[in-house]
Amino acid sequence: MLTIRSGRIVLLLAVLVAPVVAARAPAGAEKYLLPPQAIVDAFDVEPLPGSMLSPNKQVLALTYRHGQPGIAELAQPVLRLAGARVNPKTYGPHRTSLNYAITIKRIADGSEIKIAVPPQANLSNVKFSTDGAHLSFLNTKENGIDLWIADTATGSAKAVVDHINATTGDPCDWLKDNTTIVCELVPTGRGPAPTEPLVPTGPNIQENFSKPSPAATYEDMIKTTHDEDLFEYYFTSQLAAINIATGARTPFGRHAIFGSVTPSPNNEYLLVSTIKRPFSHLIPMNGFPEDVEIWDRKGAVARKIADRPTREGTTLTGVEPGPRGYHWRADQPATIIWTEALDGGDLKNNVPFRDKVIAMSAPFTEQPTELAKTEWRFGGIAFTEKGVALLTESDRASRHVRTWILEPGAEPRKLWDRRQDAAYDNPGNPMARRDGGDGGRGGGRGGGGGPIMQTGDYIYLTGPGSSPEGDRPFLDRLNLKTLQTERLFRSAPNAYETVVAPLDDNMNRFLTRYESPTEPPNYYARNRDTASKRSVTAFTDPQPQFRGVEHQLITYKRKDGVILSATLYTPPGYKKGDKLPVIMWAYPREFGDPDSASQITGSPNHFTIVSGYSHLFLLLSGYAVLDNPTMPIVGPGETANDHYVEQLVASAEAAIDKVVEMGIGDRDHIGVGGHSYGAFMTANLLAHSRLFRAGFAESGAYNRSLTPFGFQSERRTFWEVPDLYGKMSPFWYANQIKDPILLMHGEADDNSGTFPIQSERLFMALKGFGATVRYVTLPFEAHGYAARETLLHVLAERLNWFDKYVKNAQPRTTTEAAR
Repeated sequence: MLTIRSGRIVLLLAVLVAPVVAARAPAGAEKYLLPPQAIVDAFDVEPLPGSMLSPNKQVLALTYRHGQPGIAELAQPVLRLAGARVNPKTYGPHRTSLNYAITIKRIADGSEIKIAVPPQANLSNVKFSTDGAHLSFLNTKENGIDLWIADTATGSAKAVVDHINATTGDPCDWLKDNTTIVCELVPTGRGPAPTEPLVPTGPNIQENFSKPSPAATYEDMIKTTHDEDLFEYYFTSQLAAINIATGARTPFGRHAIFGSVTPSPNNEYLLVSTIKRPFSHLIPMNGFPEDVEIWDRKGAVARKIADRPTREGTTLTGVEPGPRGYHWRADQPATIIWTEALDGGDLKNNVPFRDKVIAMSAPFTEQPTELAKTEWRFGGIAFTEKGVALLTESDRASRHVRTWILEPGAEPRKLWDRRQDAAYDNPGNPMARRDGGDGGRGGGRGGGGGPIMQTGDYIYLTGPGSSPEGDRPFLDRLNLKTLQTERLFRSAPNAYETVVAPLDDNMNRFLTRYESPTEPPNYYARNRDTASKRSVTAFTDPQPQFRGVEHQLITYKRKDGVILSATLYTPPGYKKGDKLPVIMWAYPREFGDPDSASQITGSPNHFTIVSGYSHLFLLLSGYAVLDNPTMPIVGPGETANDHYVEQLVASAEAAIDKVVEMGIGDRDHIGVGGHSYGAFMTANLLAHSRLFRAGFAESGAYNRSLTPFGFQSERRTFWEVPDLYGKMSPFWYANQIKDPILLMHGEADDNSGTFPIQSERLFMALKGFGATVRYVTLPFEAHGYAARETLLHVLAERLNWFDKYVKNAQPRTTTEAAR
């Protein structure tokens, strides 16, 4: 295979001549595997459409996508810079959304209009205009990205501008005149991209001068001066206002690397952050120095808000010491809000107030005013349509969250004070007005949603509704004067139905998404005062192969009294009393107290749809799956991980005891697996117990000394608690792993902490001690695997491994069982 490297662009010529290369592959070369045909058939079904409600609440945009890209698409050129992965040919993300069709569905009568998309469409960033009359979307071609505009009444569509630059994220925002859209474009008149000298002119050097700069271990960082030049070249854009009727583009402002561009609610100004040098080699671009400015529509600077330095040096549990979190106030025409730390950004500093919230209004000639101060770390602020603010703060030490009501001329009133880990305490989230075109997702980069809906003294809350019987989503009405709540809707006990959005201004009608174990997910229009619902969509069962699958929510108790839960799946045709091989697939989580850890989340009422490389495909091969058994790691403050291994093993023991007690399986035929932190869990369970016959660990981190400034929720450093880092690292106990383990890792892992070297070194250690281990690396794959060939191979590897070492495992000897 011939590889050409230019800077950090990697172009595999094998992609262009794949048949020839495949024909000449050396004898014995590894090939992608396939699982049984029944799994392939279930895998290849098309995903259910995505959906987005128009701001006028009259239609849904249904987006249809291909399930997976091919490995050839992942092998396309890629720049890995400043924490981003972009295709230098397109000026867009390396992995695209794979949407190929859009249908407009009227909520009133269910009628449909298909949008006329281009041939070989590869669509993304679908947005309504604020009046719902038009839809914008991007189409990625081989050598660029075009902006398209569609008429939602007729379905007609046309390309209005090319050379969109999407390297830094979502590049376009509608203005409320419904005729203008502001986009980032590739600047014209530039020369070719920088080329790396074939012969280096000197070494690459990094240095530090007495400034503490702890940071996580990030992938895809800038490493050389050539990387810096490439980043500046490809990520620099020109802003332009585009008339959707004529396609005329009006450039404004200077060329820059835009961290965020957000129109004000009245569309007269833009909040702009521009990234500038020096570029960090330690952290991603969201921590680079930047100027924060307010521009008028012509690109003139109305006010410079801040010159923000690099975020290198921000403490592990803190925030940057200067201004942060700039955004528009949603209920005002043009008022900017931001936060400033009063403790230097460091929780170790003992101060009466941690943060203050600042505001400034157009025309931005006056000094900013202070809105509030917080005793704990500021979490967020949102305003209702009538100007009432809900401010949230959190305390890391106690793991508590408080929300306050702020009204002009009145003292703050406490609305909620709750444990952040306690699912039963969750009051829900206020429903915001969907006046943007993105279906309520918050606009472009740096944007926010609309204001919180307020009718009289009432706002509306939606939440998961966790309870001892599982999740039952709800809609509540909260009186901001009395603080009393009234439940308007709760999902039935035999279904899972969530409130998506209001269908009128007073929440008399609303849109829900409904599913049950026997009914696939669909959208319904509900009336608040009646129990009836009217279907809006009629999606059918995409995977009848799984209809014989049964699942139930089970609860059981750990030996320390913590209540645990899991969803137990049994395969099609299962007969009660039969013993099955069982696979436990889990992901640990930290909690501050036993009661919060014992609270039940999840629902037994979901419709079973299996996609990607899910472990639930094992059901089609006769396995029972214990899905997401809770593995709580409990301790106050920063101490949860002090007893990580003991609590992890105790949780696994309790889960196995429950499965055996139910008669589903026996102790000789149980395996374990997980992805990322679940892979870390898997290796630890095999290192510190003999509970499982085999493990399957995907893209994990196994040596915590390689993540010395923290991981997951752990914020103590390696040098503060070296023994803890060692005890939690299965690499340090590789000599104790006696049961078979398969290690799998994407060769282009992009997740903080899970560098591929983690799996490589654990494999070497296990091999050195004579363990039974298989090590599989996946070309071009990141932390989450994507290519069709890869995913089917993962399913085949997983099935082959568990068939050999779990399903067909011989009973342990007396000596092994004792160990």
